[in-house]
Amino acid sequence: MSVDARLAELGITLPDVAAPVASYVPAVRSGSSVYTAGQLPFVGGSLPATGKVGEGDGLVSPEVAADLARTCALNALAAVRSVVGSLDDVARVVKVTGFVASDPSFTGQPGVVNGASTVLGEIFGDAGVHARSAVGVAVLPLDAPVEVELIVELVS
Repeated sequence: MSVDARLAELGITLPDVAAPVASYVPAVRSGSSVYTAGQLPFVGGSLPATGKVGEGDGLVSPEVAADLARTCALNALAAVRSVVGSLDDVARVVKVTGFVASDPSFTGQPGVVNGASTVLGEIFGDAGVHARSAVGVAVLPLDAPVEVELIVELVS
């Protein structure tokens, strides 16, 4: 099954590539790999939530943050597609790095980044199983709660 057919089956429409917010490109191909820039959870050009992730008033809940990480992963796939033309050229997702703007007491970064990992597995099956880092940070660009970057391997 093609990746586009799988996306349709899952009811997922990839967004347009998010415009860079600084001096970089969304993705770069090097040999048989594509490296994405960190992708924020832009939806229609804006962030649906901002702030730190944690439990309590004024914080982004871990559940909302996991959904935002999913959005980041879809934005990253759009960036991959922009440099390779078709996601059918992806042999496997090699590495996911997720950054979570965390309240100092929050230690659930892996659960947040699962939002990205889960959707990649749903889309690519076994080829979506990847190595991963989930890192808590003090702040992210534009006060985003989460940022995700991918490394994918392309078919030869």
